[in-house]
Amino acid sequence: MKNLHTHTSPPETATAQLLVTTPTGNRAISPLPSEPISRVHPRHILVPTDFSAASKKAVEYADAFAATFQCRVTLLHVLEPMVLPPEYGYMPPYSPEDEALQVDAVRKQLLERASGMDSARQTEVLVRVGRPWHEVVSAVSELGVDLLVVTTHGRTGLRHILMGSVAEKIVRHASCPVLVVRPEERDFLG
Repeated sequence: MKNLHTHTSPPETATAQLLVTTPTGNRAISPLPSEPISRVHPRHILVPTDFSAASKKAVEYADAFAATFQCRVTLLHVLEPMVLPPEYGYMPPYSPEDEALQVDAVRKQLLERASGMDSARQTEVLVRVGRPWHEVVSAVSELGVDLLVVTTHGRTGLRHILMGSVAEKIVRHASCPVLVVRPEERDFLG
């Protein structure tokens, strides 16, 4: 009967070795095969959130991936500028100070959500102003994102046609893989 022991070499070489001892006392040392490198290993995950229950689910998925792969997460919220048609009459101008206050309030909400994540130490928050799908796609390119986790609100039929789908536009234009999390799907998170 052989006794198998693992033995690691000094940190200078840092290769794992297998020490085999036979019943007669003979010993042999051979290197252990190196662990296979995963072909899927995101380094940076982007999660757009609108603070809905559906986007909370996307944050949970991103957090689980980040914990598994030890990667960074960026939570992104896009403030859409308010543009009203002339039929609505006079609207007071939207000042840069108002926008700065709104950005600050959203940043605080993002930080609060990030603090509850397992990967909180590797989580950043980002607030942008513009068209949501465009800002998300731009952030993917600018930040070097490897995986985008988005949610869909599950609108179909006339509601989908009239409102369009932000998630659909993101999937079509993003330069990285996109995981789409639907609110009413079976989860595989444990």
